[in-house]
Amino acid sequence: MNTTSLRATLIASALIAGAAALPVQAAAQVQGKDSDTTVVLIHGAFADGSAWNKVIPLLQAKGLKVVSVQNPLTSLGDDVGAAQRVIDAQSGNVVLVGHSWGGTVITQAGVSDKVKALVYVAAFAPSEGQNSGELGKGYPVPAGIASIQADASGYLYLPAASVAANFAQDLPAADTKLMAATQGPIFGKAFEEKVTMAAWKSKPSYYIVAAKDRMIDPGLQQALAKKINAVTTTVQASHVPMLSQPKQVADVILAAAKR
Repeated sequence: MNTTSLRATLIASALIAGAAALPVQAAAQVQGKDSDTTVVLIHGAFADGSAWNKVIPLLQAKGLKVVSVQNPLTSLGDDVGAAQRVIDAQSGNVVLVGHSWGGTVITQAGVSDKVKALVYVAAFAPSEGQNSGELGKGYPVPAGIASIQADASGYLYLPAASVAANFAQDLPAADTKLMAATQGPIFGKAFEEKVTMAAWKSKPSYYIVAAKDRMIDPGLQQALAKKINAVTTTVQASHVPMLSQPKQVADVILAAAKR
């Protein structure tokens, strides 16, 4: 074999060997980036899975897997079932995050052995035997709650003006118009359904209090955070801090993921 042929053979062999090693190297990189933890995000009433669109890229940039659940908003049982299906599909640990009504959902669904931590974002956190509707007793009725309307089938929705003034008053008008148009109405009786288990009793919990919330009274949020013994962060935000202050929300979720 002449020198040119020998050189070509060696180069080809090196390329083949390098190509064979690529999958191993890629796998090693993934394994080193929290590949065993998935963040499962649960949206609230009057919203859908896109409510987390500003937080998701921040979590993915840190190597976390993320799934945003689309709640049917037809009942507590249906929403818990949607969350459980996603939790069950994950191969490793789960950080379960709930916004608003989603806090009631994660309180029930979070008892799964796969869930290692809970994050409540301006959210309900009922005890066993409680429903979401009764949590606000003794607190002022927020302006956003007073504005809720119902259709002929008993589904609740927020008028566009209230989305802008009470739900997301710290977001641009273009954003609130889009949110109003795409909101997910919730069946009113869902707020009367009681949780039968409270995951926060046995799982590390975090709570983000939205100090300028006009949907869930900030005083109630502080009381709920204290009740569940949560690591608490307060942000000067409306009811949707994951949209107006996504970095602060992502930082709390990342802290939960590192447990």
